[in-house]
Amino acid sequence: MSAAISAIDLVKVYGRGAARVRALDGVSVEFGRARLTAIVGPSGSGKSTLMQCLAGLDAPTSGRVLLGDTDLTALSDGRLTRLRLDRVGFVFQSFNLLPQLTARENILLPASLAGRSVDQRRFGELVDLLGLADRLRHLPSELSGGQQQRVAIARAMLGRPEVVFADEPTGNLDSAAGAQVLELLRAAVRDFGQTIVLVTHDQVAASYADQIVSMSDGQVAA
Repeated sequence: MSAAISAIDLVKVYGRGAARVRALDGVSVEFGRARLTAIVGPSGSGKSTLMQCLAGLDAPTSGRVLLGDTDLTALSDGRLTRLRLDRVGFVFQSFNLLPQLTARENILLPASLAGRSVDQRRFGELVDLLGLADRLRHLPSELSGGQQQRVAIARAMLGRPEVVFADEPTGNLDSAAGAQVLELLRAAVRDFGQTIVLVTHDQVAASYADQIVSMSDGQVAA
């Protein structure tokens, strides 16, 4: 089975001259389908840069990123934007919910932006899995941090993306809420066959993964 997403000899350089930083130094790695993979490493190891390049949020200096058979590095900005709407989901540490929209409206927002019809059965399954049925009419300010992150997970997964990138998704949560979010990510892999790439510095969070990619000095260490 082909990888859900892969990096091939990925290099990312920031700055010039004395300020030049090689954030990624020839990274080649594959992420399997229907698996939860954690990218771990200390600050400055390149883990966040790798995620941004994999997700099409940043362009590598050289190398390739393949989402299935699609070479992201060969796409125009417009096609990359469309790809992120249609084939990739995002969960961030800061939730990134729009405060004036209800939980339901936040979940449906990407579909609305993409002009995509909503699979109501899928919506119901996600709401049930994430325990949000009685919170759909609430604004983000009326939800706990854990509930807001569950809304963000539902939003990321509603369109059946090929990959969901979760960037420090438990960083703003207490340990109990963080554990619930991690269990829900595992359930998404188990119940829906979702592919998830988790970026974290937290070894407890990484322990929920099927595979761990350890980064150090811009390279895959293990």
